Amino acid sequence: MRRTADDLHRPAGSAAADGDPVVITPAGAGWDLCGLRVVRLERDVPRTLRLDGDEAAIVPLTAVDVTAEVDGQPFALRGRADVFARVPDYLYVPRDSTLELTSAAGGEVAIATAPARRRRPATVLRAEDVALEVRGAGRASRQVVNFLTPEVDVPDRLCCCEVLTPTGNWSSYPPHKHDDASNGIEAELEEIYYFRVEGEHGFGAHRTYDLVEGWDVTVTVRTDDVFLVPRGFHGPCMASPDAAMWYLNVLAGPAAERSMAISDDPAHAWIRGSWTGQATDPRVPMITAEGRR
Repeated sequence: MRRTADDLHRPAGSAAADGDPVVITPAGAGWDLCGLRVVRLERDVPRTLRLDGDEAAIVPLTAVDVTAEVDGQPFALRGRADVFARVPDYLYVPRDSTLELTSAAGGEVAIATAPARRRRPATVLRAEDVALEVRGAGRASRQVVNFLTPEVDVPDRLCCCEVLTPTGNWSSYPPHKHDDASNGIEAELEEIYYFRVEGEHGFGAHRTYDLVEGWDVTVTVRTDDVFLVPRGFHGPCMASPDAAMWYLNVLAGPAAERSMAISDDPAHAWIRGSWTGQATDPRVPMITAEGRR
């Protein structure tokens, strides 16, 4: 199957539904597991969602305060003015829950979803407890916020992280894939990239390609763009010289154990070795629980 930008890229506004700026369902994406909804909360107006068989991660985007009720149990989350301001609190919500979200100030919240095989407890992941990783070196330096990566034993299937890329840098690099678990190296995962870019006119770029199916898609990305990765090598995500880039990764796969194991494109795998002895960009990490650095 030769895929095109029309198959994989959802520019800002094209995935809007029900008054929300982004709604990606597995059926709409053409796969089985990963979903994403960006909910726009009005001030002090509750929003109720029924998760049914999905588990979810609640990610404050532009809401400085979020109150969530999971089957009537309240959770208070410290949010943020925007995704470049600080690391927020996150909330894991189990399957078969009724979720109510409210914000006194209003704002947007991302809800990442995947079908869960078992019901696990609702859990708040406090900002100061979330692991922050600086990955790469030089112009490939970036920050990863590992709030629901596999070492965080909270979800059943869902994996999520945030990535922040300073102006002019590349992330998701070298190109890597996770679509064939039979090689004993990588996991089989669907993946959503949800982008935010600094500035009113900020933009970046993203590349995904498949050597087996024979396609190569590179697109310009802006705030509220979504890119779907059903298979193939993906990377880099390129921040322009005047606009930092943030994206939320949502991943899920069919395996019994959660994993984000990858294989690099052999043509570019040498890049990891080139980081040895190379300085990390001093601009990362860009954000912490205390704020922007």
